[in-house]
Amino acid sequence: MRKAADLSEFDRWQIIMARRLGTSITETARLIVNAKNVVSSLIAGAAAGAVAKTTIAPLDRTKINFQITNKRYSLKEALQFIVHSYRTTGLLSLWRGNSATMARIIPYASIQFAAHEQWKHVLHVETFKERKASPGKSFIAGSLAGVVSTTCTYPLDLARARMAVTHKEMYNSLVEVFVKTWKTEGCATLYRGYVPTLLGVIMYSGTSFFTYETFKRLHNERTSGRDVHPTERFIFGAIAGMLGQSSSYPLDIVRRRMQTASLTGSEYNTIRSTINKVVSTEGFIRGLYKGLSLNWIKGPIAVGISFTTFDLTNNFLRKCNLLNR
Repeated sequence: MRKAADLSEFDRWQIIMARRLGTSITETARLIVNAKNVVSSLIAGAAAGAVAKTTIAPLDRTKINFQITNKRYSLKEALQFIVHSYRTTGLLSLWRGNSATMARIIPYASIQFAAHEQWKHVLHVETFKERKASPGKSFIAGSLAGVVSTTCTYPLDLARARMAVTHKEMYNSLVEVFVKTWKTEGCATLYRGYVPTLLGVIMYSGTSFFTYETFKRLHNERTSGRDVHPTERFIFGAIAGMLGQSSSYPLDIVRRRMQTASLTGSEYNTIRSTINKVVSTEGFIRGLYKGLSLNWIKGPIAVGISFTTFDLTNNFLRKCNLLNR
């Protein structure tokens, strides 16, 4: 047993906390480490979301504008939209709604990545430590992370979609979107399209996290634990993003139509009626998969950047925590 004089401030604080919580020092230390890991995950997740979304913001705005109308989509049309926006309203117009995106994506990604780390712990999904990782548990951990983050930040996603498809004269700020929507359409409108969003995020988040973590586990097994290079992380994330978005894309179309229905003068009240209307007027593939080719460009880039940024930032922060103990 070390003398009190030999104990560091951190050691003494651990002893005090253990007495207050009625736990052993070892158990208290685990709680403290986990709390630090949660903070690291929150910060790294916020950075990952901000960097990724800012990078692909012009492509995101282009996709949304095609998703909410029955206008025919092609890569050529998408490029013409970008050029037209640049010529008529300037370069920064391509990032219109990005402030709303940041207000949404920073807490969303922060919560999502932190929740994923915690769900992996709760469900005993240890990608690197256990060779017999459960694919089912890995998928569930990713899905639950998406459900938690979506539920917490959904009104911000609706506001972002509305800012992306309207002129500046209608909504000058994120706050104005909430105020006008609340006054003219009611509080419930802030969660309009929530159900299809949730169904989509279960598939998207589950598939993308499962794919990315599986690639990292296979890499770890075949290279005897060699650290994953940032380029490899980006490639793993890009593949995960493509698979995740392809699996949930029709529901993304549905949620966007429902979110912006009052702005476009269309009737999209339920998931079934929205799907039926889109299919009957635009066709199954052209309607429910409109803009998917653009998503195959921006999605892998965004998800690759997001996973890579998170891992590198999180690893750095955790190393700093170890050095400061």
